[in-house]
Amino acid sequence: MGDTRVPVLIVGGGLTGLSAAVFLAWHGVPAMLVERHPGTVGLPKVRAINPRTVELYRAAGIEDRIRAVSSPVADHDLVVHADSLAGTEHTRLPPAAGEDLDGCGPCGFAPIDQDQLERILHARAQEVGTDLRFHTELAELRAHRDGVVGVLRDGATGREYRVFAEYMIAADGAKSPIREMLGIGQHGPGTLTRLVNVYFRADLTEPMRGRKMRVLVVKNPAVSGSVVSMDGDRLWRLAIGMPPDWSGDLAAFTEERCTDLVRAAVGVPDLPLEIEEIANAPWEISGRVADRWQEGRVLLAGDSVHTMPPIAAFGAGAGVQDVYNLAWKLALVWRRVAGPELLDSYESERLPVAEETVRQLLVRYAAVQGKPTGEHVDPLGVMIYGYTYPSGAFVSEPGGNPVKMEDPANPSARPGTRAPHLVVERSGEEMSIVDLFGRSFVVLAGEAIKGHERAASYVAARTGVEVDWYRVADDGDIRAVDVRFTERYGIGPDGIVLVRPDGFVAWRAVSVAAHGNVEQRLLDVVNLVLCTQARTSVTVS
Repeated sequence: MGDTRVPVLIVGGGLTGLSAAVFLAWHGVPAMLVERHPGTVGLPKVRAINPRTVELYRAAGIEDRIRAVSSPVADHDLVVHADSLAGTEHTRLPPAAGEDLDGCGPCGFAPIDQDQLERILHARAQEVGTDLRFHTELAELRAHRDGVVGVLRDGATGREYRVFAEYMIAADGAKSPIREMLGIGQHGPGTLTRLVNVYFRADLTEPMRGRKMRVLVVKNPAVSGSVVSMDGDRLWRLAIGMPPDWSGDLAAFTEERCTDLVRAAVGVPDLPLEIEEIANAPWEISGRVADRWQEGRVLLAGDSVHTMPPIAAFGAGAGVQDVYNLAWKLALVWRRVAGPELLDSYESERLPVAEETVRQLLVRYAAVQGKPTGEHVDPLGVMIYGYTYPSGAFVSEPGGNPVKMEDPANPSARPGTRAPHLVVERSGEEMSIVDLFGRSFVVLAGEAIKGHERAASYVAARTGVEVDWYRVADDGDIRAVDVRFTERYGIGPDGIVLVRPDGFVAWRAVSVAAHGNVEQRLLDVVNLVLCTQARTSVTVS
């Protein structure tokens, strides 16, 4: 196996890395993915993905595959605090997915385990031609002005070889060797607790008492931690909580001691059980965000740049959203139709969102642990859909985005926010307006806009990017069904909205009458977003 050249080298074959491979291929960018483990994750880990994350997979054409499988604990919807499984309950928390998200988007939660999802992504990445190399690790990284050189090591043979890539996506996990190589620090509260996983088999029908628990948070004099079902039947995991300053020595976790700890957590002293596995390394719950998300042509994503308490799969979703944000930008830069400065917007957009998400999840995690802080936390729907970008690849309006999170039921549609969901009719079929977004830029025009459709082809011909045009009116390309388009998007009948490929608003004009030549103004805006002309040379509003 000799030296190889690729547009993008992805390091890390977990959820974030595999998603990056799928999204890049969808945008026409070939990539190689390397992962040090022999295969995808073998344990459930994340048990569901939130609606915004499903929305992104829907755009890439794999929602049906995701809906075709289901977690074995899909109907488990309780978080219970108790002395033990058989003991007295102290509190019950409502399920995260129980909040009303109707009207916010076209998708609901998908109850799928991480191992199931990774297999789907792996298969899709193979189908679209990604060069997948598992059991292969990055042994050395050399950065150059025009690319990166990765020295890869085959885990089976020990053979080393080089790969030349124009860009690298580091999705190599919370302990990211690449982040360490680049000397990138982190900020945040750090480690909250460290845990040791013990997997065991037992019939817990009697102590479960018919409850469908997603998590049992247990605390008694013998053990503290959590119990979760792995297969909805006989396989369970006890995560034993340890102090943050614990040395990590696992020698004391013998099979005998772990049996005692499991029985203490279940609350049945003579419980028949079989220890399946005692994890060979602890894991931690933490809150951290990387200080930088880019170093030259290396871009970091997922757990390598943010770790979050495991609440409602936000950590997994954030990684998927990172690479969805990044994929279209990398594609346009790689095709040389956007300036390399476009990639700077990846950090300026995603880092503040990660910081706010970590902050809010820390408050939620404290509540789950029975230690409410009293701090404000946004409803789940706001956190899922309502995150806003303070600056980035869009044309800000006066005052920018005044809040970090906005209510998706009352969206502002300001540039730097997710383009609001709206039920529309197209060719007699109802659909979400969100389904128009994906590979191309999209212009949504008010009902009074007529005769300007050529602006899309005008801009496309001069920039090299695809631009779709839809007039939203009773006699237009699409028709709003239940809410007026102009009201939802904050424009007048002769207004237009430019939406980026990732479904975020790039610019809007309340009235095109104030902007003269629509074609030229739209071209100016797209060039501005793509960093293909100086920002100071264009005035837009």
